[in-house]
Amino acid sequence: MISKNTICLWYDGTALEAAQFYAKTFPDSSVGRILRAPGDYPAGKEGDVLTVEFTVCGIPCIGLNGGSEFKPDEAFSFQIATDDQAETDRLWNAIVRNGGQESACGWCKDKWGVSWQITPRALVEAINDPDRAAAKRAFEAMMTMGKIDIATIEAARRG
Repeated sequence: MISKNTICLWYDGTALEAAQFYAKTFPDSSVGRILRAPGDYPAGKEGDVLTVEFTVCGIPCIGLNGGSEFKPDEAFSFQIATDDQAETDRLWNAIVRNGGQESACGWCKDKWGVSWQITPRALVEAINDPDRAAAKRAFEAMMTMGKIDIATIEAARRG
């Protein structure tokens, strides 16, 4: 049964590869139904993978092999909450070391151009601290980082 709300991501012939990477990298993720094109289309031929249903951390998605006309950008990202530094490092490194690229403040981009925010829960708690000075220190520390370092965020929060 197709979900009522599904995120559709556009790929240039690599939707299956991306879905398989997400399924092996993120918890509660899997590859579902694969639809092969019943006829030729502008970005492919009959029998090519047209769409791939998959989930990322329980979120239903569909990858569409639509061709090279559109590219993903930072206006859309998956935000993945992590419980500790080990999980933060594992997910960040999996994305970046698989042809992705680092960005700022916990953001990175996978090799298909999809943006990810690898966000430790400790960061969210720190920048929402009722002590606004502590929140500001944590926020300012985050602004200097690529991958989030929880120990540095917590030290900044404490002052």
